[in-house]
Amino acid sequence: MTEKHKIETKLIHAGEPKEKYGGAVNMPIFQSSTFEDTGQGDYHEIKYIRLNNTPNHIVLHEKLAALENAEDALVSASGMAAISASLLTLLKSGDHFLAHKSLYGGTNTFITNDLRDLGIECDFIDASDSQGWEEKLRPETKLIYVETITNPLLNVLDLNAVVSFAKKHHILSLIDNTFATPINYRPIEHGFDLSLHSATKYLNGHTDIVAGAVIGSKDLITKIKYKLNHLGGSLNPNACFLMHRGMKTLALRMERQNDNSREIAKFLEIHPKIRKVNHPGLESNSSHIRASTLLDGFGGMVSFEVDGDVQEADKFISNLTLFINAPSLGGVESLVTRPALTSHSGMSKEDREASGIKNELIRMSIGIEAVEDLIADIYNALETK
Repeated sequence: MTEKHKIETKLIHAGEPKEKYGGAVNMPIFQSSTFEDTGQGDYHEIKYIRLNNTPNHIVLHEKLAALENAEDALVSASGMAAISASLLTLLKSGDHFLAHKSLYGGTNTFITNDLRDLGIECDFIDASDSQGWEEKLRPETKLIYVETITNPLLNVLDLNAVVSFAKKHHILSLIDNTFATPINYRPIEHGFDLSLHSATKYLNGHTDIVAGAVIGSKDLITKIKYKLNHLGGSLNPNACFLMHRGMKTLALRMERQNDNSREIAKFLEIHPKIRKVNHPGLESNSSHIRASTLLDGFGGMVSFEVDGDVQEADKFISNLTLFINAPSLGGVESLVTRPALTSHSGMSKEDREASGIKNELIRMSIGIEAVEDLIADIYNALETK
């Protein structure tokens, strides 16, 4: 397996053991917490589930690294475990960093509450416009943190400028690539130091596990692995197996989800009962030109505001029959939620509004169903009194 192979091939073959265990075509589940000592000299090399190095972990690490053409990768017990372990590895009391002003709510809360309590300061910036970034720099600034496609407003940021800024000022660049996936964007190829994922979403794709991933250089991943080993955020073997299985269909799923979401966004944009639609695939979207240049696809998410208040938004959601009203995203089934009640509920109303996230905002995770059926469901929900 080489970098010359297409990503669809890497999804199937990268990281797979050269000698099949017992001849099994599928990677078995190694349901053992403890493994025989074979003379490992380093604590972190002892084969043990909490140390993230069982055969089920290793195959995922190698496959993830290959997908984004990186040196190494690491899986974790959740996306937040990947994010928190990475930031806690790279930052200490007295440090400072920059982050985009609109992030996943869990990340925002971790930054504004937990890291602040540890004496780590953050300035929020508009990562779609580099004006003013340098004014926020301090001698103790260590990194810049962004998302490829922001949650839930679906902006595509000035990612090339983020990388250039980080390199110019000798700070690290971290990006949450969950919404784009390696199919649509591979951050390491573009110069980012670390790519993070909530593998709960598209990487697994079947809404049956919680997992995370970090991808980057051997040096950085090793440091984060040591931190994660001590914090105990390891992924269990059965979840590793399900993630491994789910990843093999990522390219097929994302192709359908890219197409479905764009068709639904186009339908919503012209419907008279929709006030605003957020989707980078729309030509009217402020991120469209940048997304068309940077990404290989626009992702499977759509967010929008109905013409009315929160009650109107809730009525629309309750009228849907195919979309499931549930948190999370990225599975084969279509989901719908109001971020103010789920993904961003940990933020204050004032902070959400400052980030442009209104209480009535609706977020849809578009699945792989027939797009005609999904559009008909949305139409009926909008027209039902």
